Amino acid sequence: MQATENTAPSALILSERIQRVTVSGIAKAKQLTDSLKEAGVDILDMTTGEPDFDTPNHVKQAAYAAIERGETKYTAVSGIKPLRQAVQRKLQRENHLAYDIDQIVIANGAKQIIFNTFAATLNKGDEVLIPVPFWPSFPDSVRFNGGTPVLLSCPVEQEYKLTPAQLEQAITPQTRWLVFNNPSNPSGAVYDRTELTALAEVIRRHPQVWVLLDELYEHVLFDEREHLGLLNVAPDLRERALLVGGVSKTYAMTGWRIGYAAGPKALAQALALVQLQTTSGASSVSQAAAVAAFDSGLDFLKPQVAAYQYRRDVLVDALSKIEGLKLLSPQGAFFVFCQCEGLLGRQRPDGKVLASEADVVEYILENGVSGVGGSTYGLSPYFRLSIATDNATVEEAGRRITAAIERLK
Repeated sequence: MQATENTAPSALILSERIQRVTVSGIAKAKQLTDSLKEAGVDILDMTTGEPDFDTPNHVKQAAYAAIERGETKYTAVSGIKPLRQAVQRKLQRENHLAYDIDQIVIANGAKQIIFNTFAATLNKGDEVLIPVPFWPSFPDSVRFNGGTPVLLSCPVEQEYKLTPAQLEQAITPQTRWLVFNNPSNPSGAVYDRTELTALAEVIRRHPQVWVLLDELYEHVLFDEREHLGLLNVAPDLRERALLVGGVSKTYAMTGWRIGYAAGPKALAQALALVQLQTTSGASSVSQAAAVAAFDSGLDFLKPQVAAYQYRRDVLVDALSKIEGLKLLSPQGAFFVFCQCEGLLGRQRPDGKVLASEADVVEYILENGVSGVGGSTYGLSPYFRLSIATDNATVEEAGRRITAAIERLK
């Protein structure tokens, strides 16, 4: 008899690039929190930077109107012209920056812009400087696209800010990009004019270095601050800078998935080429909504920022009184980032010793507050708590964490 041919499937072989990245610690913390809540556990979810406010009604109405007009077809890869024009007006009005329409690209969220940027510009061995703490997608997007993330530690002792000396020392002939997130997720740090000017002086000395400016939290600023970007103090760097923004944070439109980039025309064209081969154009309906968002002003935002500032004050007041924690009051964004080194070595009521950041985060979770460990953002031992939730949750979180740590020996 003829031998039966073996038709069993071979083992799946994953690419090297996908093995360079991992599931974000934010996603893991959120999944765990959701599973505990579904099981009936009383957990205050402070894992995710997603506004608890609804998308403004006039923005939703613009989406309904677009559907009624039949604007439900494929869109141009770089974005519909009305939205690119709206971004152009927004940048001139709010950021005092003038861009031509062919220098602006629309994508499915700012995350896609960042990924596409590295896909379009990095070769093996190219280095990207990333201040720490960082948003986790920064280094993973670099690794996925063959680059090497170079992490520059900026702990609480230096107010989570990159220094000119640090930047100068880190730049090599292989450096292609500096990622500059201002205001910062997760630290809430905001750079002032003097600090921006000093960093710009370093960048000028190294013409091979481009700057990716992530300014998603530009309008979530506290204590009457106004946004000031690197290009406002160093407009000469525009020819090697990419400004990244979107609608998620300012307009509470995380699910609409609209981000934009503004930069040199050749780079904008390269981003569109990458996007053409992946997702093509962003949602037609979401783009119509984003036009309404950008063109309607920011009057709605003031009470929301006041709410975030109240929550910041409540949480910082509670945590700053706890022996063993070290933190700064964030100047912007949705988060409180806290060093917990002073808790290591202390004993829980059940006798277990807090030996690591993970132990601290787990202990806080067991006491009803879910956060994200600082190692997710490149710094340990720290943890991040989101204030993009309701006032009562933030108030109760402060009480629960205080009570839990008071029970330590």
